[in-house]
Amino acid sequence: MKAHDGFYIDGAWRPAVGRDPIDVIDPAAEQVIGQVPAGTAEDVDTAVRAARAALPAWAATPPVERAARLAALRDVLTARKDEIAETVTAELGSPLNFSQAVHAAVPIAVAASYAELAATHSFEEKVGNSTVLHEPIGVVGAITPWNYPLHQIVAKVAPALAAGCTVVLKPAEDTPLTAQLFAEAIHEAQFPAGVFNLVTGIGRIAGQALAEHPGVDLVSFTGSTAVGKQIAVTAGAAVKKVALELGGKSANVILPSADLAKAVNVGVANVMSNSGQTCSAWTRMLVHTSQYDEAVELAVTAAAKYGERIGPLVNARQRDRVRGYIDKGVAEGARLVAGGTESPRERGYFVSPTVFADVTPEMTIAQEEIFGPVLSVLRYEDTEDALRIANGTVYGLAGAVWGEEAEAVAFARRMETGQVDINGGRFNPRAPFGGYKQSGVGRELGAHGLAEYLQTKSLQF
Repeated sequence: MKAHDGFYIDGAWRPAVGRDPIDVIDPAAEQVIGQVPAGTAEDVDTAVRAARAALPAWAATPPVERAARLAALRDVLTARKDEIAETVTAELGSPLNFSQAVHAAVPIAVAASYAELAATHSFEEKVGNSTVLHEPIGVVGAITPWNYPLHQIVAKVAPALAAGCTVVLKPAEDTPLTAQLFAEAIHEAQFPAGVFNLVTGIGRIAGQALAEHPGVDLVSFTGSTAVGKQIAVTAGAAVKKVALELGGKSANVILPSADLAKAVNVGVANVMSNSGQTCSAWTRMLVHTSQYDEAVELAVTAAAKYGERIGPLVNARQRDRVRGYIDKGVAEGARLVAGGTESPRERGYFVSPTVFADVTPEMTIAQEEIFGPVLSVLRYEDTEDALRIANGTVYGLAGAVWGEEAEAVAFARRMETGQVDINGGRFNPRAPFGGYKQSGVGRELGAHGLAEYLQTKSLQF
C-alpha cells in the first residue's frame, strides 16, 4: 500500500493542511491500495503562490533551456515506464499490456514532442511594421481526469511548461498515484522550484478552489461536459481563459464502399479500448441499411473476443452508471445482442462488452456519453441520412469514416467534430485534439496545444 501525506509544492514534498485521506481503490480487486491527502483551499492557495513566485524567472528562461528540462522529463518517464504502467494498472484497472502500450508510451511521445517544439517554435513573428510576441499566459490550473491519468497530465503540463507558464495540477481522486509519480519525475528532471506543483483532492473542494483562485490565469480541464460548464462559469466571472476537453459521442460511419469486416472489427476494438472509458470512442456505428444485418453479426463476434481482455471500470459508481444506460437502452426498445448488465466476474467493477442493434438516433444510448464498453449500431438510408445522424448530437469530439478514400474524405469534411480518422488512420500525438459544440473549447497536442498557453502582444515600429 502506497500512503502519501503531502503535496509537491515549490520543489519539495510538503505536509498537507487537509489531513483527511482519500483511499485509492484497485477496481479489479475492490481493495484499497493507497492513500493521498484531500487538499483544501489553503493547500491550493499555497501551491498557486509558489507557482506565481516562480513565474517571472521561468517565463524569462530561454525556450531552448525549457526544452532541455522537458527532454530530461521525457528521459525520466522513459526510464520509469514499467513503473508507470504498473501504477496505472493498479489504480485504473487497465490490463498491463494496454498500460504499457498506451498509458505509459503515449505520454512519453507527447513529452518528446514538446521538448522539440519548445526548442524550434517561433515565439516572435514579423507582421508588417509590427513584431508580434507570443508570451506565456501565466499560472495554469490543470484539472485532469482518471481515464488516461498520465497522458492527460502530460498533455496539459508539457505545453504549459514549454510556453513558459507555471502549473498547479489537481488530478482525479481515483488515480492520484500516477500524478504522484509524475511529480517525482518532474523533480528528478530538475525543474526549478515552483514551476510545477501538485495538490491532490476532490473536485468540489480542491478543483473548485483552483478554478476560482485569482492567482490562476488559465484553467485547463478535461472531464464531463457538466463539470466543464461549471468551470467555465467560475472562470468567466474573473474573465479567466479556459481550455476544456469534454464529452463525446463519436460516430463511426461505414460507407458501402468500405471493407465492412475491417471497419466493424476496428470499430469494436476502439469502443472496448480502456474498457470504453475514452471520451473520443466511436460509440455509434453507422451502417448502410443494405449491410446492417451483416455488420451486427460481425460486431457481436468481435465483441465476444473482449470478454476476458478488458479491464474493470474505474469504480462502483461508474459501473452502476453504465449498467443504468444498458437498462435504459433495453427499455427504449434497442435490441441487446451482446453483453448486458450481468457481471462477468465475481469480483471487480466489470461490465461485459455490450452491443445494441436497432438503435435509433433519438434513443438515450445514441445521444448521451455512456463511458463504458457499450456500442450502439445504427442504420442509415443514404449519405445525407448518415451525415444527419453523425452530426445529430450535442457533441463533436472525434469520429471515423470508412470507404473509398475520396468519398470518405469528402464525408469527413462535413462532420461537425474535431478529429476524424479515415480508414483507420493512426493516432498522431502532434495533431490538434479537441471538440466542436459541447465537446469543448481549445485544442491539445502539438503546436495548437502550445498556443493555448500563450498570449499575444504586438509592438509597432
